[in-house]
Amino acid sequence: MDLWIPITVCAAFSQNIRSALQKHLKGELGTIGATFVRFGYGLPFAAVYLAGLHFGFGMAIPKPSLVFAGFVALGGIAQIIATFLLVHLFSHKNFTVGTAYSKTEPILAALFGWVFLGETVGLWSGAAIMVGVIGVIVISLARRGLQGITIRSALLGRPALIGLASAAFFGISAAAYRAGSLSLAEGEVFVRAAFALVCATAFQTLVMAVWMALMARSELTASLRTWRVSIWVGLTGVAGSVGWFTAMTLQQVAYVRALAQVELIFTLAASVFLFREQILKMEVFGCALIAESVVVLILSI
Repeated sequence: MDLWIPITVCAAFSQNIRSALQKHLKGELGTIGATFVRFGYGLPFAAVYLAGLHFGFGMAIPKPSLVFAGFVALGGIAQIIATFLLVHLFSHKNFTVGTAYSKTEPILAALFGWVFLGETVGLWSGAAIMVGVIGVIVISLARRGLQGITIRSALLGRPALIGLASAAFFGISAAAYRAGSLSLAEGEVFVRAAFALVCATAFQTLVMAVWMALMARSELTASLRTWRVSIWVGLTGVAGSVGWFTAMTLQQVAYVRALAQVELIFTLAASVFLFREQILKMEVFGCALIAESVVVLILSI
């Protein structure tokens, strides 16, 4: 089994936990504060991971370049915007369609992977990505439906556009991070990915802390006050990011983000086995589509 596959699955599991914690914090911190804690509280953990690779395993720290810095800055800004938009979706009454649109990221990641790196996707791999995205959308819409609003307004409404924009910025971020990591001329895969992660997280923390100090000081103060929960957001967020950065250094962005759709299966599994919720037939169908897409994707690469 290629190493990027188990790494991606573990990253998806960590992201699932981090997202649940972020949703919990949104009520206390607001959209900006809940976005900030992912980066601000994650930076120390990312730095410890990089230090462990360097001092514990003797891996040399790569030397950055202007190209690397440019891609990391682009990826960092894009990820901040994408995370903000995704958290903001939950402020809308009819956010279901928007959330479903946000799951189209693998398709857009494939597009930006081609723009930044000239990477293409094979016919069967592309079909697998499409099937997986359809499965995720089916799950996203199965339980809540359209809640009485028309299909036309749902597909073209504000939440839908926010969700699509979130997916686009996540796609840009993923492709930019892969391009930045690959631009490093030296170092093993793990230390290159870790170095890119630390640089990106430090940049994001600085940008958001300065902006919040000037424009949203109350949310910055609140994010410091809720450190007992926020620190877990940082830990699980970095655990996921370590996986994403490493997997995307090893494999094309489109494939990594497509496999990452298994996060929805983890979410449903937690609902059934931990919270004893009944799973709907449409959710089972969506899980089957995701599982099928994963199998075809792995076999076609």
